[in-house]
Amino acid sequence: MRLPRPHRVDLLIAAGGLAFGLLLWGFGMVVKTEALIETRWAPLVPLLVMTAAETVRRSLPRTALLVGTLTVVANEFTYGNVLTILMFTDVVYAAVVYGTPASARRIPYTTGLITVGITIGFLVWWQNAYALLIGVASGIVCFLPALTGAVVRNHRQAAEAARLRAEQTALLAEMDRTQAVVAERARMARELHDMVANHLSAIAIHSTAALSLDDPDTTRRALGVIRENSVAGLDEMRRLIGLLRDSSGDAEPAAAPTLAGLDALVAQARTNGTSSGLTFALDDGREDGGEPLPAPVELAAYRIVQESLTNALKHAPAGPVVVRLARDDRVLTVRVTSPFGDRPGPRAPGSGAGLVGMRERVALLGGEFEAGPVPNGDGTKIWQVRAVLPAEERTPEA
Repeated sequence: MRLPRPHRVDLLIAAGGLAFGLLLWGFGMVVKTEALIETRWAPLVPLLVMTAAETVRRSLPRTALLVGTLTVVANEFTYGNVLTILMFTDVVYAAVVYGTPASARRIPYTTGLITVGITIGFLVWWQNAYALLIGVASGIVCFLPALTGAVVRNHRQAAEAARLRAEQTALLAEMDRTQAVVAERARMARELHDMVANHLSAIAIHSTAALSLDDPDTTRRALGVIRENSVAGLDEMRRLIGLLRDSSGDAEPAAAPTLAGLDALVAQARTNGTSSGLTFALDDGREDGGEPLPAPVELAAYRIVQESLTNALKHAPAGPVVVRLARDDRVLTVRVTSPFGDRPGPRAPGSGAGLVGMRERVALLGGEFEAGPVPNGDGTKIWQVRAVLPAEERTPEA
């Protein structure tokens, strides 16, 4: 078995203790005037053994404590050396600080019991106050270093726990920041898609019509619609890019679309869909003068209607497109129906991101969303987009 390498600090402590111990021995400074072993060099043996125990006080604390305990007992049979006793107190301290958790718990109790036992034993034997001095000395040599080591170890563990908590807090904060960035990017992607997709779809449809029909009047009208939607789409894209670039925080935030702009939105869709044989109608069943809706609900409802109209322009065959709004005390219901079936003529490609974005908006508000073909009552089917949104702010549960 390979022995662990001694720590540099342990080697320095051992070398210093050995040097001072030899200096005291050279000047004849001893602990006792009478000894069982009266040979002058006898105190050097415990000193050398204790020095060896000091070198492994950190790497082998239990072994160092066992060897040190036997050595300090052997030191009592000689004239003794102060440095042998002092190094033993350091070995006891190191056994608590660097030992296993079980040793750190047991050593203070064990040394305390030893101190009490020594004091009581000498009181019974000598029956004088000198026995109390022996008890105090033994407590200073073994119990006090163990108690000091326990205090230092507890403080180190508390500091380590605080450091780990700080690292975990920083990690959680970074995770929250990352999630917030991802959520903001997703929101910006939805906003960009909802704002621009409607205009680009109209541009694609009318440009295809202009290329497929050899009619100057039709081409002129298609180019007019293309220009109108291009300018509107660029304006909205510039507004969003301006918001992203503005980091000063001094500018006023741009107003979010509300349901008050549905008339203009339907009118624009009516203009874009005329060439495709689509008609558009708005049935707003909300009561005038009711409680205002929360801003996130208004924005979500507006974007759902906008995306539904865009999908109708892209995919629906000729027929009516109807937007219906209904509200009671608790929910706002948005329902958009359009013709369902194969569409002749030019058709703009779709990526499927519109339905995903609408579903995500509704889910964030805790509402319900469904989209797909439903029976029309006359044997045919229509495409329906239905969203149920909360009509009031929801407070988090306690």
